[in-house]
Amino acid sequence: MPTGAYLHLEDGLEERFRCAPGPGGWRYTSERSDGVRTDLVVDSRWRQIRVEVVTPSWWVRGGVTGPEVAWVRGDAEHGERASGFLTDSPGFLVAIAHSLRVAEQDEADVRLVRLSGPSLAAITATWRWRLAGTSAYQSETEPLPVAEYEITDLSTGERTAFHLAGDVVLAAPGIELTELESVPNFLV
Repeated sequence: MPTGAYLHLEDGLEERFRCAPGPGGWRYTSERSDGVRTDLVVDSRWRQIRVEVVTPSWWVRGGVTGPEVAWVRGDAEHGERASGFLTDSPGFLVAIAHSLRVAEQDEADVRLVRLSGPSLAAITATWRWRLAGTSAYQSETEPLPVAEYEITDLSTGERTAFHLAGDVVLAAPGIELTELESVPNFLV
């Protein structure tokens, strides 16, 4: 079970995480040094069936319900036609990348509800995800396959990339993996 820490470079925040496959899918839990907690559970098709994000002032609970996501923020219920949620926690990058199941050099457009800031403001937008390539990273035991994903925000044209090994993000914009206590799970 991978356990480790990410550094959010912009704010200098540490996110301690744990992730593991389960009988029906995969789970990612984390807690940041500013008190933000994340609990993400996906099913066998990597759909976000249970999401909980808690800040010191706000909380969101929700998940995928057919072609929509539904959530409660504070005491108000919301719903939106989307495939899942996206936050600044790397666990969501893992879940979305695996849910798309794109082949190398293929791309897919995905509509997501982005939760941001201390109030967990929800904004729905469409991003284009492309699997740019896969390479082997030499480790102490055996080479690890590392996938590079490119993400384009279709509303702004801004493009970013991140590197994924199984169920652990190795590097992403503003995110640095600083500690990893075991080898990633390769679940796909």
